[in-house]
Amino acid sequence: MAVNTRSRWPALPVLPDAATDAVVASGLLPELAHAFGGPFHFLLPDAFAANLRSLQGTLEAAGVDGFIYYAKKANKAAVFVEQTAAHGAGLDVASVAELREALGHGIRGEHLVVTGPAKDPALLRLAVTHSALIAVDALDELDAVIAIASAGHIRPARVLLRVLPPLQPHSRFGMTDGELATALERCRQAGEALRTEGFSFHLSGYALQPRADLAARLVELCLKARVMGLEAGRISIGGGLPVSYTDADSWRVFLETQRPAHYHAGKSFDSGDFYPYHSPESGAHALAALLRARPQHAHGKTLAKILTDVGVELLLEPGRALLDRAGATVFTVQGTKDRDGHQLLTVNGTSLSLSEQWFGSEYLPDPLLIPLVPLNPATAPGVFPASVGAATCLESDMLTWRKIAFPQRPRPGDLLLYPNTAGYQMDSNESPFHDLPLPPKVVVDRTDRPRPRWRLDRHFT
Repeated sequence: MAVNTRSRWPALPVLPDAATDAVVASGLLPELAHAFGGPFHFLLPDAFAANLRSLQGTLEAAGVDGFIYYAKKANKAAVFVEQTAAHGAGLDVASVAELREALGHGIRGEHLVVTGPAKDPALLRLAVTHSALIAVDALDELDAVIAIASAGHIRPARVLLRVLPPLQPHSRFGMTDGELATALERCRQAGEALRTEGFSFHLSGYALQPRADLAARLVELCLKARVMGLEAGRISIGGGLPVSYTDADSWRVFLETQRPAHYHAGKSFDSGDFYPYHSPESGAHALAALLRARPQHAHGKTLAKILTDVGVELLLEPGRALLDRAGATVFTVQGTKDRDGHQLLTVNGTSLSLSEQWFGSEYLPDPLLIPLVPLNPATAPGVFPASVGAATCLESDMLTWRKIAFPQRPRPGDLLLYPNTAGYQMDSNESPFHDLPLPPKVVVDRTDRPRPRWRLDRHFT
């Protein structure tokens, strides 16, 4: 069913990734697929460490005092927590289980920040006991923290007061100006039971200028709090550093040309429903651009200058930016069908292990076909469009609605590698539906050698 032109099927190739290419070239993946008998994720801790060092280096180069907390919700693998501890960074947690996991894998209590709305009392008690920083989201939560800290704990509770973003007034996160004023007064009255270290916000989206504008406002709040005798020397701007999966031209062409005919069953997606798979500034470059940004009403100063002038430390809670090119997901093709000029593949897993599909969207980076029988170099190249379905009894359970232009016809036993899935794709919607096993996580390193080394991840739960 070869198609003579690739132009009918807009591609979305991923950016170069030498480590993943090395894993594919090593021949390790077919062996792991055989050993596990189902889909699996492989993790690249060296990539995570490199991303972390890049962000830390960007803060240092800008002369900004800062600290990075890895947002554990983006991927719960233990190896990334271990890398975080090894490189002197912190962890952003939002549950008792996440906090215990962090401590068990070497994160110091004072290097934890506890986020999330309406935190469980048990989580607050653990946070105070281990001197974790708590992003307080509401007045009643502040009262609960003060009560815990006043009940005989040796150390004071450490808090940031979370601010409701003016551009997102219906957000579930943060306090209004009136609530903040009340909170500051209660912090002052709490005395030595509480250390009010500053302010934070939770801002959706990836635009840098609104994040810089709100960060500058938090600095102003720090100055106001200091007048009241509070410490107020830190602000947290959360995550939101974008990641680029593909190049600018491929992303532009895809958005301009994609239409229902490119998807199985004429499925349609609004371009605004997609993650921005290309960003002009991403990762550490996005952080550098944020620090260069000039917030409104800041008299032309950059955010970096605003922070350094008043001695405020910048806290960040990135997830996806630390996990860029730090892992991939592998499925085995179980069956194929011909449908309306393209193939419909079924793999041995579900789209619950590729979470973007369950947000009314599509994970767009092109999967890589790893065939059982490699393409004969003497064979004329072709284009074999195929969509990818899952091994469940749900019509909507599709890993890829889009018709991917493969260079040869996929067959049962072939592998499909979905690239760069470590950031949020692997486990935010995982489920053992149909009693199918959850894909194991395999840690792979020494990718510079002909045969990489691997082990299972050591996640406690």
